[in-house]
Amino acid sequence: MLFQPLAQRHRQPEWMDQPGLDPAAHTEALEGLRRINALSGAVGSLLAPIRSLAREHNGQALRVLDLACGGGDNTRALAERARREGLAVRVDGCDLSPQAVAMASRSSRERDLDGVFFQADVLKDPLPDDYDVILCTLFLHHLDEAAAVGLLSRMGRASRQLVLVNDLIRSPLGYGLAWAGCRLLSRSPIVHFDGPVSVQGAFQLEEVRSLAVRAGLDGAKIRRSWPERYLLCWRRPGGPPQP
Repeated sequence: MLFQPLAQRHRQPEWMDQPGLDPAAHTEALEGLRRINALSGAVGSLLAPIRSLAREHNGQALRVLDLACGGGDNTRALAERARREGLAVRVDGCDLSPQAVAMASRSSRERDLDGVFFQADVLKDPLPDDYDVILCTLFLHHLDEAAAVGLLSRMGRASRQLVLVNDLIRSPLGYGLAWAGCRLLSRSPIVHFDGPVSVQGAFQLEEVRSLAVRAGLDGAKIRRSWPERYLLCWRRPGGPPQP
């Protein structure tokens, strides 16, 4: 892997996305990502707007869908945080990989969580339209601009209340944190390669704003979150869509 200038996006195929990935290597990589996700603060960033929405609903249960959830680390952590706070929130997840779905489902059962995991290609399959919140974490940077705009647009149309996106910021600091953090927190060569490559392919904040406008998510709020990530938050005007 060669370092690329960060002024422009440089997308490369990530090892985790390759077909025929060895199951043992895949599991090791997912475990490394679990540790990285646990320290990223992403769950706290995502929970804040969900908490506000849940309180508006006065105990009426919210349904949340985590797209391209991988091994379900953030999905489960979000559900556990909501449960500890007494919020009426159910969090489901979906992913293209059957191995990731199986791993996420098993771990969710072990933690006695209500959420379900199912296999889906979020770029091709219809998104369910019965979720109050649709979110994705560390997925948008995998996509070219057209696909990113398309996904954001579909998330906006399908979600009844809220769209959330948490992802990396392309910057020298982000690259350095990814390079060091992936090596400190995982032995997986897949994680060592994919982490810095992900930053090279990530968007900068002004690029994210442009994507949101093109996707029709007018009024989307975008802010930095630690460590060198952003949170995009879009609320459907006037509440849920009419049937």
